[in-house]
This record gives sequence, structure tokens and C-alpha cells, in this order.
Amino acid sequence: MIQYLYNWTGEKEMAEANRHNIERFTGFSALYDQNRPSAPKEVVKILTHYFEGKPKLVVDVGCGTGLSSFIWLHEAERIIGVEPNDDMRQLAHSRWEEAQKPVHLQFVAGLSHKLGLTDEAADIITCSQSFHWMEPQSTLKEFARVLRPNGVFAAYDCDWPPTCDWRLEKHFLKLYSLVEQRLSQVLPLQSRAQKWPKDKHLEQIEYSNLFSFAKEIVFHHWEQCDAERYANIALSQGGLQTGLKLRVHEIEEAFAEFRNHVKEVFAGEIKEILFSYRMRLGIKK
Repeated sequence: MIQYLYNWTGEKEMAEANRHNIERFTGFSALYDQNRPSAPKEVVKILTHYFEGKPKLVVDVGCGTGLSSFIWLHEAERIIGVEPNDDMRQLAHSRWEEAQKPVHLQFVAGLSHKLGLTDEAADIITCSQSFHWMEPQSTLKEFARVLRPNGVFAAYDCDWPPTCDWRLEKHFLKLYSLVEQRLSQVLPLQSRAQKWPKDKHLEQIEYSNLFSFAKEIVFHHWEQCDAERYANIALSQGGLQTGLKLRVHEIEEAFAEFRNHVKEVFAGEIKEILFSYRMRLGIKK
């Protein structure tokens, strides 16, 4: 049973947690957009396979800068990217303008448990690297309301760090262990972002009893990367950004050390790095 992990005292508590989660990504949308991996084509292939056709409406919730929304540009009749962070959404809108303002794609402000869409409006709902920032049961209830019968919900995430060099991966994990440790010491409990474990996503879908079928799918995606990008992938993580904003000296020093190590290992070369993905999906009853 996992219910005890997700008890809330009310709307006020949820609103406060949402505020901290949203603010966590303010101020580095360009860094995020330039260095995070593009959503792989496998996402579209898998979900349209389960949906059995071209979707009329895809809703991409927690879409950030739109990396996970644009992959549907030629694959769905209509796409709505939902993003509560103003910085992220504004950058997504700028990318939309650069793409000649496709009329079937739009970006809107919204929260996962209050989408503001009509019942059974969507064929597919996705959360790319975002479902762990959402209170799962209220979110799934809203997704089930908005999905049509046999519609598909999918939350997909990268494993961190990306596969490249075991020495860098070990250093990446050491850096993030320090970040979590120091943030737990310097941030009051009420000021911390609230996230839910990714390895419980499938259990949350099953526990909701709103889906007739649930499954975890794993796949991978190769991209090219130089030293600057690999270091910036680490820098694009919200926890490290929080530590740097707070000017936590140990975190500043640890990231500088990590960046130097990345430069040493890459030695001016471009390498292929592997992003490993885990998708947890449910088919609406």
C-alpha cells in the first residue's frame, strides 16, 4: 500500500507545495532547453501504437520549454502544452513563434489536477520528466476525467546520469548526493520542493483504479554531446540550481570540480551519450 505517502491536509498545503515546485525551475529555462535531451521518437511510436491511430488531441502536462510537445507537431491533429512556470512557458512560446506559429499547437498555464479541459477531450496525455512533481492521485483523477475511454496516459523519465563514462557518472552521483544532503540542511522543510518517487509511478497508476491496463516500458536514445553540454545537463537539474541560487559554498565548489572533471574526460571531443528512459503508462477505463 502506498496511500500513506500522499496524504494532504487540504488545498492550502497542496498549493504551497505546487508553488515551491514551480519556482524551482525559474531562471534557467534557456539552459534547460539547450541541454536537456529531445523527447525521442519512440514516445510517439509507442503511444500511437497503443492508441491505434493519429490522436485528435495530445495534452503534454508539465511540458517545460516544449521539448516534449514539439515531437507531436506532425503526429497529432492538436497539441496543448500545459506548463505552470512562466519562464519555461514563455520560452516554449518563443520556440512556437520560431516554428511559424503552428495553429494546432498551443501552450497554456495550468496545473496537473486542474487542467480546465472538458470531459473526455484528450486521446493521449503525457508527462515528460514531470510527473514526480505532481501530487499523483489528484492528478490521475483529473487525467482520467479528461481522457476519453481507452485513451492513453504516459509518464516518461530519463535515468540520471546519462551513460557516457563511468568516472563521470560516479562523480555525477556524488555531486547530487552532496546537493540533496546540503539542501536538507539549509532549507526549512516548508520551503522545500515536494516530489514523489519515480519508481512508484506504475504503482500510483494501478492504485488509482482508473485504468484498465498499466505497464512499464524501457527504451533508450543516443545523442551527441560535448563537455559543455554534459556539465550543463547536471546544471539543469533543479536541486543544483537551488543550491547555487542559495550560494551554498560546498555546492559551488563541488560543481566547479565536476565541470573540470568533465572537460578532462571529454578532452575537447564530442561523444555519444545514452539516455535511458522508463515509461509508465495506463489505458483509461
